Amino acid sequence: MTVRLICASHTPLMDHVAADPLVDREVRAHFSTLADQVRAYDPQLVIIFAPDHFKGFFYDMLPPFTIGIRATAIGDYDIGAGDFDVPEALAVDCVRSVLADDVDIAMSYRMQADHGFAQLLVLLTGRVDSYPVLPVHINCAGPPLPSFRRVRRLGEAIGTWAAALDLRVLLLGSGGLSHDPPIPKMANASPKVAEMLIAGRNLPIEARRAREQQNFETARKLMKGEGAALPLNPDWDRSFMDGLARGELDLLDRVTDEELTRTAGCGGHEVRSWIAAYAALGASGPYHSKTLFYRDIAAWNAGMGIAAAVPAVADRRVHDLKASMGGGQ
Repeated sequence: MTVRLICASHTPLMDHVAADPLVDREVRAHFSTLADQVRAYDPQLVIIFAPDHFKGFFYDMLPPFTIGIRATAIGDYDIGAGDFDVPEALAVDCVRSVLADDVDIAMSYRMQADHGFAQLLVLLTGRVDSYPVLPVHINCAGPPLPSFRRVRRLGEAIGTWAAALDLRVLLLGSGGLSHDPPIPKMANASPKVAEMLIAGRNLPIEARRAREQQNFETARKLMKGEGAALPLNPDWDRSFMDGLARGELDLLDRVTDEELTRTAGCGGHEVRSWIAAYAALGASGPYHSKTLFYRDIAAWNAGMGIAAAVPAVADRRVHDLKASMGGGQ
């Protein structure tokens, strides 16, 4: 197996709320460059770790981890509707391997995935079905959430399974960093909202659009320093990304979920996707990681971070190849 990793924040507001044009172009340029690199790498399997925002997963049955054997992007925010190209036999084999590794995981033959999965795939590959993809949902929105220790174990188990494949694998982690979107909480929800959190699947398009407009309005108020959303936390975001680059995947083990919410907002819990992806890469040994971009973008209600990593051995081979060709560093 050869393997590469890309982790990035997602924000469905990119195409709906105007940010500073210079920052907008910079973000899109980074994704465009990464898309060229993905095309050149031509992955034979994409494994994406991502959250949901009560669009596909609900409290009627909410496992901490789920692998999609078949999966469909619902196209919320007009991002990437359609079926994923999931290699079913391979996906079932992954479930079997992860269970044998003593990590409990659910599987779904009818997974519905929202922009948390779709946006990064669209930005990097153009569509949700450009490459065979294994979608791995991590519950980051519906407390109680899986611990960071268990998230690492999930990533390690999937990474160990992937390492035995004779495939070019691309690992994606989608979500975070600090942001505080208007996701309701079961603990204080009205009966109507509670029912939506339990069984709100397949909302009428009008109801879905209303939720999206609420998210847009939250970002517009955040830009003005108004509203109830927590401000973005660029210091925490950069510290988190630096920690993963140093291989400190246990850096949030001693942080309670309540503390994380106060520090990075309710959306900050999506960093579980990053930790799972890095743990999957780490299953193949040491890695080299680089932060490619970071800005706190209030208009998109996103601590917008992009990072990439490769195994240290692969990075060494690239260095040696360049040196032999006279390219040095």
